Amino acid sequence: MSINRQALEVSGYAAVVEKCNDTGFYVGYIPGLPGAHSQAETLDELDAKLAEVVAMILEDDQEPAAP
Repeated sequence: MSINRQALEVSGYAAVVEKCNDTGFYVGYIPGLPGAHSQAETLDELDAKLAEVVAMILEDDQEPAAP
């Protein structure tokens, strides 16, 4: 299996993107932001998916703590 790695900026965060040459899929994750990962067939699709994940994670972090 051969993998190419590159970087992508998503919502102000640096994402690590890897492409598997065998499957053609891109897999991206944002280091230091637990749960921020996704996969897609195109970079544009991956960018959109990661942006959505980041928004959900940041929204969850702003929820008030339960008493």
